Amino acid sequence: MISMSKNIIVTGGLGYIGSHSCVELIDHGYTPILIDNLSNSKKDVLDRLCKITGQNIVFYEEDIRNREALDSIFEKHHPLSVIHFAGLKAVGESVDQPARYYSNNVKGSLYLIDVMKAHDVKSLIFSSSATVYNVDLSPPFTEAMPTGQVGNPYGRTKYMVEEMMKDIAATDASLSMTILRYFNPVGAHESGLIGEDPQGIPNNLMPYMAKVASGDLAELSIYGDDYETIDGTGVRDYIHVVDLARGHVMALDQSLKSTGVNIYNLGSGDGYSVKQVLSSYESACGNVIPCKIVGRRPGDIAASYADIKKVQNEMGWAPTKNLDDMCQDSWRWIQNRGKAS
Repeated sequence: MISMSKNIIVTGGLGYIGSHSCVELIDHGYTPILIDNLSNSKKDVLDRLCKITGQNIVFYEEDIRNREALDSIFEKHHPLSVIHFAGLKAVGESVDQPARYYSNNVKGSLYLIDVMKAHDVKSLIFSSSATVYNVDLSPPFTEAMPTGQVGNPYGRTKYMVEEMMKDIAATDASLSMTILRYFNPVGAHESGLIGEDPQGIPNNLMPYMAKVASGDLAELSIYGDDYETIDGTGVRDYIHVVDLARGHVMALDQSLKSTGVNIYNLGSGDGYSVKQVLSSYESACGNVIPCKIVGRRPGDIAASYADIKKVQNEMGWAPTKNLDDMCQDSWRWIQNRGKAS
C-alpha cells in the first residue's frame, strides 16, 4: 500500500478510547480525522485534545449510518486506514434495546466498510471485545478459543461484526482487517484533561468507584464475595487506556504492511479482584470508599483475563502501566474535569 496520506479516519473519535488513541496517533506522525455522533461523548473533548496535542484536529459530528456524509468525508480526506470505535457498549442497555444496538453497531459497521471499499481503503482496525468469547470458557482467554455463544446483544453485535469482517476479507486478498478484543480499559491520560466520562450512572467498576470517591454516588456495591478467587470477589483484567491506545497505533502500523485478518487480545494478561481495585483506588484518592457486599449478579463469572502472548510475539506490544497507575490517573482526571480551558 503506497500512499502519501497519513490521514486516519477514527470513528467514535471523541469517546473514551477514541480520544486517547487520537493523542497516540498524532504522537506517531498520523493525522486523525474524527467522526462522532456525540451519543456517548462530549464536544468539549475536542478542545481538550487540541490542548494536549497542540494541533487543530479535524472533527465531523456525524453518524456512521449516514452513507452520504461518510462518502463526503472519505472523498475529502483520502484516508490511509480506518480505526473503528463507534458503537454502543452497555451490556444491560443492549438487553433492553437490542434493535438500537444491532442498528448502530452492525449496520453502522457495514456502511463504513462499504464506503471504505468505494474509496479503495484497504486497512481497518476494529474495536471488539472479550465478550465475544463463549460464555462457558475459563480464563486465560486466547484468540483461538471459540466465539459466538455470547450472553447479551452487545456481545453478539461485536461477534457479528467480526464475522462480517472475516467474510469480506475472504473475498479480497488485498484487505487488511485487524480485530482487537478488549478486556477492561480504565485510567486516563496523565494530563488529567481526558478520561472516561460515562453519561448517567456508570456500568463498570472503576468509573462507578470514582463517582463514589468523589461524592457523586453514595456507595459501591460489591456483587459477591464468595467466588473462588484470591479474596472471594470477582477478578477482571484491567488495562490502562493509554496502553490500549498504543496497541491501536501498533496494530495500524502492522495493518499497513500486511493483509488478511489478524485478531489480538489487548489486556494486562492478569487479573485484579474488586477488593484489590478498591484498595488501590482508596490509596489514589486518600479516602475510604464506602462499600457494601451484596449478592452475585446473574451471569457473572468468578474470573476473566486475557492471554496476551500472541500480541506480544507478533506486534511487540505489552502493557506498561500497573493497577496503581490506572487508579492514580483516573483520580487525577476526576479531580481535573472542567479545567480544560
